[in-house]
This record gives sequence, structure tokens and C-alpha cells, in this order.
Amino acid sequence: MHHRPFAREFAALAFIALAGPLAAQTAGPVPTQQLVEEISAADAAMFSAFFDRCDIPALSKMLTDDFEMFHDKGGRIAANKAEMIKAFEGTCSRQKTGEDYRARRELITESLKVYPINNFGAIEVGEHRFYQQLPGKPEKLVEVALFTQVWKKEPDGWKLARVLSYDHRLTN
Repeated sequence: MHHRPFAREFAALAFIALAGPLAAQTAGPVPTQQLVEEISAADAAMFSAFFDRCDIPALSKMLTDDFEMFHDKGGRIAANKAEMIKAFEGTCSRQKTGEDYRARRELITESLKVYPINNFGAIEVGEHRFYQQLPGKPEKLVEVALFTQVWKKEPDGWKLARVLSYDHRLTN
């Protein structure tokens, strides 16, 4: 029975010894202007393909197979690329029939921040506005929201891996 306290003390000391190097780590990687420009371009291409053109083949090429999206109003929108593409197709179909309105997404440029992820890609955070577009009427700002997106750098370019869309605020 005298060995148990020693074993606990040894385990605690081993944990502290191993945790020490973790606490002494250096700061994370610093974003470069090139990274910010690449992520900004990928972001613009992805939202343009969806909001401006409903270009499903282009959208499919921009997502990782294990893509996930979480939305504060809609919940878990997609658990993989196939589910997200199905959601995109549904929205585009409803817009064609007039059941849903077309929208324009505007990134609030000064809110954009990009953080590198070593050996993977980048995290993009920011705020954006959404405008309702109805035939024959001026577009109308209807919503503002925050987003966090994880981008993966693959040999054929940047792919969107995770999306968090939250803090949606109505403006009307």
C-alpha cells in the first residue's frame, strides 16, 4: 500500500515534465499577405458560385469530402460534401421557381481576419451582409452575420472544410 502514493506522485511529476515543453511553445504562424489574398479570393469565388450563379459543379470542387456546416438558425446544415451540395441544389431550385428569393452576400472587408494552420490551411473569420433581391425592386439589406471558415490547402487549390455561420441579425 505504500507504493500507491509514490505511483501517484511519479505520475504527477511525469505529467508536469511532459507538459512543460508544451507550455513553452512559440507563438503560432503569422498570416502573410499572400495567404490573406488567397483566402479572400477563395471566399469570393465560393460565395459568387453560390449566390451569383448557382454553379453547383464549381461549388462541388470547392468543398472537402468531409465538409461540415453549422448554422445558428438551421443547425447542422451538412455533415459532408454530398449533403451540402444537396442543400445548394435545393436553394437554387427554390430560387428558380420564385419560392425563395435570390440574395447577394457582401463581405465586410475590414472585418476579415485570416489565421494560418500549420500543415493544413487557414481559418477565416469575419462578418458579412445579405441583401434580398426581388425582381423589379431595389435590393434590400435583410441580415448581418458572423462566420468562421476552415480552409484546407490541397494540391489543386483551397477547399472549404468547415463553416460556422452565427449571430445572424435581422435588419428590417
